[in-house]
Amino acid sequence: MQDLLLLAASTPSPSPSTAGGGFDPIGFVLWPLKWAVEFILVAFHWVLSAIGMNPSSGLTWVLSIIGLVIVVRAALVPLFVKQIKSQRKMMEIAPELKKIQEKYKGKRDQLSREAMSRETMALYKKNGTSPVSGCLPILVQMPVFFSLYSVLSTIKANAEAGHGGIFWLTPELTQEFYNAKLFGVASLHESLQGVLQEKPYGWQTTTAIMVTLVVLMIASQFFTQLQIVSKNLSPEAKQGQAYKMQRLMVYVLPFAFVFSGVFFPLGVVIYWFTSNIWTAVQQFMVIRNMPTPGSQAAKEREERLAKRGKALDAKGKIIPMEKYVAEQQRLLEEAEKAKAAAPKRQQPVSKQRAKKQAAKQNPSGSSPGDPSKSPGSGS
Repeated sequence: MQDLLLLAASTPSPSPSTAGGGFDPIGFVLWPLKWAVEFILVAFHWVLSAIGMNPSSGLTWVLSIIGLVIVVRAALVPLFVKQIKSQRKMMEIAPELKKIQEKYKGKRDQLSREAMSRETMALYKKNGTSPVSGCLPILVQMPVFFSLYSVLSTIKANAEAGHGGIFWLTPELTQEFYNAKLFGVASLHESLQGVLQEKPYGWQTTTAIMVTLVVLMIASQFFTQLQIVSKNLSPEAKQGQAYKMQRLMVYVLPFAFVFSGVFFPLGVVIYWFTSNIWTAVQQFMVIRNMPTPGSQAAKEREERLAKRGKALDAKGKIIPMEKYVAEQQRLLEEAEKAKAAAPKRQQPVSKQRAKKQAAKQNPSGSSPGDPSKSPGSGS
């Protein structure tokens, strides 16, 4: 166990400055996740090899990476649903947030800033959301991503030194991974930058594979963001500043993958691309079946249900159209009864208008209760 901790604490980089076993705090913190990443990779590799696939094939290791994506993303499904709901609520409360900001606009004293913070947090609490909750899935997934990056980026150094990984990647498996090539040319541990610098055998095909993956990553991320802003926002949510920022991110965020596609190992790029595909499909299903009320997706869902003779009741449950019509009729009758039973509100009038109305009701000019102006009084 002590040897494993020392291995986890040592920097995997082959650079001379760290090759002597310098302490790497990030590697130490990520050690449990790297242990888990290696376990899942090796487990899928073993299963695929057991069913007849070539254990040294690049395709076998690629499918093992895809298996890792499936395990990680399946575990994040509840957080993903929470993210969709949180993003929806953040868009819906954007007008109220703007009112709070306008209320304290120009006030920079400490009391005003604290009051604005309290009202903002109270609004978040009331609606059960916060800006952080919308980022939970990616925040949880990032350590796994960095762990995979650490595992794959050390394959070359470990294989050349005859070492293994953290635990499950033995020296033999590490060497096997190092020698594995996708389509016979693309090494999973190489980055596009390294391929363009070293230009190994088949570098043109490797470059084409990586560039294609980057383009597909950008397209999948764009589609994922576009689903939200185009179909899953209510008209009210589209009036706030948050919507404008979300719209801008649709076109800006996908190009962040250009950086990852250039500097990350091919295995990491495959992981991220597969994860993007999972996100796009999963989000499509969530928006289709759990759309924001009043959004385009919600209208399309109602139309689909209507074609099947069904509708949504007041609680959001799917019911037959006959029950829906009866429920709407009952709600209408209850609303009319409540309106009829409610006391009519007296419209406030000014003093001058009140005197005019009193004069019209009492043309003789006598005030109610004035005995001197009563018909039977003497002068």
